[in-house]
Amino acid sequence: MTSLRVFVDILTPKQCMLFSKLSERLENEGHQVLKVTREYREVVKLLALKGVDAKVVGKHGGGTLAGKLRASAGRVLKLASLVKEWKPDVAVSFSSPETARVAFGLGVPHVCVNDSPHAEAVARLTIPLSKRLLTPKVIPKRAWLSFGISADKIIQYDALDAWAWLRDFEPNENVLKQLGLDRSKPIITFRTEETFAAYLLGKTPKKPLVIPIIEKLLEASQDFQTVVIPRYEKQALALQEILGKRAVVCESIIDGQSLLFFSSIFVGAGGTMTAEAALLGVPTFSCYPDEPFLIEKYLMNKGLVVRETDPEKAAKKIMRTLSSLESVKTAQEEKARRLAQTFEDPIEVIARTIKDVACSSR
Repeated sequence: MTSLRVFVDILTPKQCMLFSKLSERLENEGHQVLKVTREYREVVKLLALKGVDAKVVGKHGGGTLAGKLRASAGRVLKLASLVKEWKPDVAVSFSSPETARVAFGLGVPHVCVNDSPHAEAVARLTIPLSKRLLTPKVIPKRAWLSFGISADKIIQYDALDAWAWLRDFEPNENVLKQLGLDRSKPIITFRTEETFAAYLLGKTPKKPLVIPIIEKLLEASQDFQTVVIPRYEKQALALQEILGKRAVVCESIIDGQSLLFFSSIFVGAGGTMTAEAALLGVPTFSCYPDEPFLIEKYLMNKGLVVRETDPEKAAKKIMRTLSSLESVKTAQEEKARRLAQTFEDPIEVIARTIKDVACSSR
C-alpha cells in the first residue's frame, strides 16, 4: 500500500490515549500523520506527558454555548487553511465538529469514532458528514441512525475504547511518589464531572459532585488516602478550598492509568476513567449526574460498576467495600479479566477502516 496522509484531531484526554495509539500504528506502517489539538489544559499537558507531538489550533470554548460557537467558528477557519495546505487523504476525529466540517468542505473523507450517542450536539454536527462511523459493538447501530447515517456505514468493534490503550498497559509506581501517596493505606481516587460538556450544561452544581461523597467518607473514617482528579482549574481551586489537606488534589496532569491501577477504589462522575478503572479490576462506583449512558449501563450489567448518586448511600457502599476490600477486588479483577478476553483490538479495526476509506476515495 502506498503511504497515506492522515489528519487526526485530538480534543480530549481520552482522544489523546486512543489517537496516540492509532497514530503510532499508522506511522509504524509508513503513513504520515498530522496530529492537531486545541488549547485545553488537560489535553495539551497530557500530550506532552505522553510525548505526542501535536499542533495546537484554536481553543476550547468554555462552559457557555456562545463561547463554544465562537471558538468553533474560529477553529474552523484555522483548520481550513491547515488542511488545504497539507492535503490529507483522510481526516479522523472523535466527532470533532470543526474537523468534520472542514474535511467535508474541502472534499476530504472524514472517519468518525464515537462511543457517546448521548452527546447529541457533536453527533449531529459530525456523523452526517462522515464516510464511516466506528463505535463499540455494545452500542447498537439503531442508536446512531437518527443522526443521519445509514447502518452500512457504521463499523462496530468488539471492545470498549479504553481497551485500545489498556491491553498492553504497564503501570508505573512513580505516580504515587509524585502525589505523596504510599501503599500502606487504601487509596480512594475520585474523578470530577465534565461541567463544560454541552450535554451536561445546567445539569451539574457549582461545586464538584464528588465533594459531598468525600466529606461523608471522611466523617466515617480517616483510614484511607483520598485523591481527586479535577478536569478544570476552577474545579481544582474549589476542591482545594473545601477539602484542604484532607485530600490530594491533582494540580498537574498525571499518569492517570497508573494511579487507577494502584487505587483501592475508584469513584467517577464521568465516563472514560470509570471504564478504565473497571477494566483494570478496580472496584468502581459511578455518580454520573445524568441518565446512565450506554457504556456505563453495559459495565453495570457486567457487575463492574456500581451506580449511586446519593452521597450518603454512596459513602456507605464505599465503606462496605473497604471493609472487605481484598475479596471484592479479587472478584472485580476476575470479572474484568474474563470480559477483556472477549475483546478485539479497536486500533486494528479503526486503522483498517481508515485505510479502506482513504484508498477508495483516491
